[in-house]
Amino acid sequence: MKLVIVTPVRLFGDGLSACLKLQPDIELECSVSEINQLRQWLASSCTDAVLVDVTQGIDLDEVRGVALDFPDLALIALGLDEQRQSVIRCGRAGFRGYVDRNASIEQLCRAISDACRGRLNCSAEISSGLLRALFARPDVGGAAAMGEALTAREGEVLQLIGHGLSNKEIATELDLSVATVKHHVHHVLNKLNLPRRAQAMRRVREAPWIAISALERTRA
Repeated sequence: MKLVIVTPVRLFGDGLSACLKLQPDIELECSVSEINQLRQWLASSCTDAVLVDVTQGIDLDEVRGVALDFPDLALIALGLDEQRQSVIRCGRAGFRGYVDRNASIEQLCRAISDACRGRLNCSAEISSGLLRALFARPDVGGAAAMGEALTAREGEVLQLIGHGLSNKEIATELDLSVATVKHHVHHVLNKLNLPRRAQAMRRVREAPWIAISALERTRA
């Protein structure tokens, strides 16, 4: 299987590359330091799996964009803190598997192989937690799965953010003051657990029902 490593730590990437090159079933294509470089590589390659170092902090929305653009690609989170919420967040970002930070090279190779075959190798505790999370959040496509529910006005603002409108343009569209729009934008970002406006724009374009469900809930 053809593999790419994503890590901002060059020394770690070089060491991991040296180990993986000894594995007969893995063809290591390259090691890159960021998601944008990964995208450039994927545009002209036939990579099967990507090992993403999550120990240094990574934008999960960027990972989710890669997962959406390359649906056949197996994304594996490397060095994950094996806690239920961490696994759930990675699953929502598009990761097919993960490797605990205390794993051996043998376990790493098994996780890569399992991810490429559509299998998730995890502890019984994590499996149980994933099932409980699915039961507790049946509407995984709605805003409730990503944060506190949006109000109808916040849903309108989010829709217009998705259209690329500025705060001033949204204020004109909804007949509000710019200050009020800024207030709504702040709450939208907090409720969706997103640090930047550009991420909200991307999220609502990928999942427009987040904003629509807020409006429909109020009308019901």
